[in-house]
Amino acid sequence: MNTTVSIVRCSDYSNVKSAIKEALSLIGGFENIITPGKRVLLKPNVLAIRAPEDAVTTHPAVVSAMCELVKEAGGIPVIGDGSGIVKPGSTTTSEAFHASGIEDVASAYGAELVNFETSGYTEISVPGARQFPRLYIAKAVLEADVIISLPKLKTHELTLYTGAVKNFFGAVPQKIRKQAHALEDRDRFGEAIVDIYSIIKPHLAIMDGVIGMEGNGPANGTPVASGVVMAGYDCVALDMVASELIGIDPLKVPTNKAALSRGIGIRYPELAGVPLEEVKVRFKMPEGGATAMVPSFLMRAFRKHLTVKPFINTSSCALCKACVLNCSAHAIEEIGRTLKINQEKCIQCYCCRELCPNDAVEIKKSLLLKIVTRSKT
Repeated sequence: MNTTVSIVRCSDYSNVKSAIKEALSLIGGFENIITPGKRVLLKPNVLAIRAPEDAVTTHPAVVSAMCELVKEAGGIPVIGDGSGIVKPGSTTTSEAFHASGIEDVASAYGAELVNFETSGYTEISVPGARQFPRLYIAKAVLEADVIISLPKLKTHELTLYTGAVKNFFGAVPQKIRKQAHALEDRDRFGEAIVDIYSIIKPHLAIMDGVIGMEGNGPANGTPVASGVVMAGYDCVALDMVASELIGIDPLKVPTNKAALSRGIGIRYPELAGVPLEEVKVRFKMPEGGATAMVPSFLMRAFRKHLTVKPFINTSSCALCKACVLNCSAHAIEEIGRTLKINQEKCIQCYCCRELCPNDAVEIKKSLLLKIVTRSKT
């Protein structure tokens, strides 16, 4: 496989189609993966019910450009994802498609829009699995002829960075996502994500880095102009470059480390386009990811004193209970008219914080952790 990763400057979404075309031409184009009549699944990051300007979801201009390019190549574009839960039932993904502008894109191009939550899953075995020897994968993913990851360039409180590989977490049902978070360990969680990725085997990734998200991503961070579009046939290779681009050691990212440990992807891919050093922008790190920045010998010695604990700010909480729905450890308790996190049960996966629509879940760092990570966050 060609593992070259291309980087192209793009400061505005009005120019994103030309930037994507250039990024693709630098790695060899579409011709070797898309032929006329092929069903091409475009998998954006549609994490939650958020508007494009929030930088939580893949921008609709990127999805629009990809629909155009796929059709120009003779392919049949299909757009699909499964969002996080913010309310009971299966309407979250549909509402997220609408709020993100992606529903309008599908309508404009006559593309099928697939809600993974309602379209069904197929159980399959995972050869060489580290955490999930069997998985349920969205039928739309398994039935596609070509799969393209369209991630958003963001930080992440559990994995530090989220990109082309982790984007496929949306291809499994909520039950499996909860089981993965319940593994209670960043590295094991990374292995679970790579179990999913190893089955899906996407053909291409296009990174939306025009406007990224720094700080408390993937949903509560701050939009930041990163001004790039990236492309690569190897999602792991792209993630290696993209995480380094925003100031994160690629080997600190659990998905990168897990993939390399089983011979998936490459640590030092060839680069094309704008030199990496010219576009690097140091993103603010997520508060929840602070312990990942601590040297391992310190974590071993002072683990009990190096903590990052989420808590619910009751003055901001609307009692929607999205946090309760997403808590793998069942650590959130209703006391009267308030919600409280039971710290003895909490596993610090930060799903409550990621999917709270009111940003009511906040973080409290221990004093020692504040001191150790002061220069890194």
